[in-house]
Amino acid sequence: MKIYTKTGDKGTSALFGGTRVPKHHIRLDSYGTIDELNSWIGLIRDQEIDSISKQTLLTIQDKLFTVGAILATDPEKAILKNGKERLSIPKISDVDITFLEDNMDTMETQLPQMTHFILPGGHTTVSYCHIARTVCRRAERMISFLNENEPTDGNVLSFINRLSDYLFVLARKLSFDLKAEEIKWIPEKKG
Repeated sequence: MKIYTKTGDKGTSALFGGTRVPKHHIRLDSYGTIDELNSWIGLIRDQEIDSISKQTLLTIQDKLFTVGAILATDPEKAILKNGKERLSIPKISDVDITFLEDNMDTMETQLPQMTHFILPGGHTTVSYCHIARTVCRRAERMISFLNENEPTDGNVLSFINRLSDYLFVLARKLSFDLKAEEIKWIPEKKG
C-alpha cells in the first residue's frame, strides 16, 4: 500500500464514509488538531519521566486515536444500511473521563497548593506539557464549533476538556519531580 493516494491534490479530503470535504473544513481542523496534540503527547512521553506518567500518556494517545476516528466519521454515514455503526471501535466513555480525573486527583495529592497563576516553563519537559495543553484547548474550541453545526459525541468534548486539565496538572507534577521552579504570575500594581 502506498502512502500517497493523490486524491487530495485538489484540496479535498475524504471522511470515514467517503464524503469529500475541503481540507479547511472544521471537521478536518478538529481531528488534525487532535493528531497534532497526540504528537506533542508522544514527545512528552519520550522524555525522562516516571513510568506511571509514561503509561498514562500511552493510554491517552490511544484514546486520542479514537477521538480522531469519531471526528473523521461523517455523521450522516455513521450508521450503515444494516443498522450497525460504521466505526466499530469502543467510543470515549465516562470511564475514560474518570481515568483522567483520577490521575489528576492522585497527582494533586503530591503537589503544593496553587495560589497564583504560573508562567509556563521552568524545564523543557514542563514546557512540552504546556504546549500540549494549549493545543488541547485549541482542539476543544474547534470541536465545540463543529458541535454547534454538526453535533458530536458529548463524551469527546468532555474528554478533551478534562485532558487539558490533566496536562496542566502533569506539568505541575513534572515541575515538582524535576525540581523546576514554578514562577508565579504576579501582575504589577498600578502606580
